[in-house]
Amino acid sequence: MLAADGLFGKLDAGITFVILYSMKTAISLPDDLFESAEKLAERLGVSRSQLFATALAAFIAQHDRATTTARLNTVYATAVSDPVDQGIATLQTLSLGHDSW
Repeated sequence: MLAADGLFGKLDAGITFVILYSMKTAISLPDDLFESAEKLAERLGVSRSQLFATALAAFIAQHDRATTTARLNTVYATAVSDPVDQGIATLQTLSLGHDSW
């Protein structure tokens, strides 16, 4: 049987040994925001750390989507000004007919 030596001694190969690294950080929050976070974490049944990590991940994703949307808007804004693209867009619109969606 294989064994892994490490900080925790020998482990049988049948045991999955995983160390998840996380960064500890200190932040300052207004008291009312901290209390709201405490209540929400308790209501959701998650730790305060998990609540903050989830909230930060959602915030980052929202801003990433906003950046992507802004870039796509720039691309499509310049594409519409091209006469060939305008012609293709007109033909696509005409091909749809007058069906109500």
